[in-house]
Amino acid sequence: MYEKTFPNKRFKNTLAFLQKHITTDQSILDLGVENPFSRIMVENGYAVTNTVGEDLDIDFSSVVKSGEEVVTAFEIFEHLLAPFNVLKEIKADKLVASIPLKLWFSPAYQSENDPWDRHYHEFEDWQFDWLLEKTGWKIIDRAKWTNPVQRIGIRPLLRTFTPRYYIVYAVRIKSKSQN
Repeated sequence: MYEKTFPNKRFKNTLAFLQKHITTDQSILDLGVENPFSRIMVENGYAVTNTVGEDLDIDFSSVVKSGEEVVTAFEIFEHLLAPFNVLKEIKADKLVASIPLKLWFSPAYQSENDPWDRHYHEFEDWQFDWLLEKTGWKIIDRAKWTNPVQRIGIRPLLRTFTPRYYIVYAVRIKSKSQN
């Protein structure tokens, strides 16, 4: 189970936050292809549909056509050039999303082997909050946690007490024209 998979602390915290806000009788559209955490959600009783690998900066069809009640996005928005666009297109009324926070002592992540596995954005919490507000979401709950690494040095020491992950539960704000 998730306790034996990397990164177990992130998965454990993400699942606990999801279970706090979303019941297993609510259908979920998980942004991104099937992944270890979407399988953990299924193992814990959630009905999960994933997007199919389309470029969510350009193609919103999975999001627009989805009838799921909840959208989850775990470490997805930092890979997009314009997360504003897909956030605006979500039809579900509930969103659970997490991001890696920008660390002042570490550059943005960029895979040396995979040109798609890069962080275009690494947000500060207030920036992500503002993005959600601008796209019609109201944050109901939020949490942060650290991501210590088993290495010696200044940066590993800073990771023991500097939050690395930020997660929010948000609901869609209904405009007067939607009432």
